[in-house]
Amino acid sequence: MKANDLKKIRKAMEKCQDAKRFEHTLGVAYTAAALAMRYDGDIKNAQIAGLLHDCAKCLSDEKRLSICEKHNISMTEIERRNPFLLHAKVGSFLAMEEYKIKDPDIIHAILNHTTGRPGMSLLEKIIFIADYIEPGRKHAPNLKEIRKLAFENLDAALIKILSDTLEYLKSTDGEIDPMTARTYEYYVGGSVEDSDEE
Repeated sequence: MKANDLKKIRKAMEKCQDAKRFEHTLGVAYTAAALAMRYDGDIKNAQIAGLLHDCAKCLSDEKRLSICEKHNISMTEIERRNPFLLHAKVGSFLAMEEYKIKDPDIIHAILNHTTGRPGMSLLEKIIFIADYIEPGRKHAPNLKEIRKLAFENLDAALIKILSDTLEYLKSTDGEIDPMTARTYEYYVGGSVEDSDEE
């Protein structure tokens, strides 16, 4: 990944995203870089994944569905009913196809930034958490506490976000992606030693 690629990606996101989404994207990239500094991760990869995590958000639901169908990207029934949930899968595909990202860790960080997954890498955790705590976020519950926690204990912040997300979905009768529940069970179950992050 060359030094000017970050600038190119940033310009591309500014073109395809509305102002509010672009602000969020920059916030995630900066927050991810700060978390990477704190936990000795790859700062450049954190910025790239942060910039690209929502690269498919500007597409219509129809476009996201058609990309999945055309390129044999698997979809769950929940995703078919709620195509906005496909932005992570489609985003990871676009990162490879349009932005020529070859690093599998960056691809996985984009792919899993909405639900998480059992056994996440350090970068996956960073993007998942940065998406939730970036400075522009205002309405998530326990935000102040989670922001502090994120720089003290990454797994504890991850568990709190997953727990709050599941609570919110239950309280609003939202459909829960089974992967979010599985990720929560995995980390609450004390399986954190299986992941890459100490």
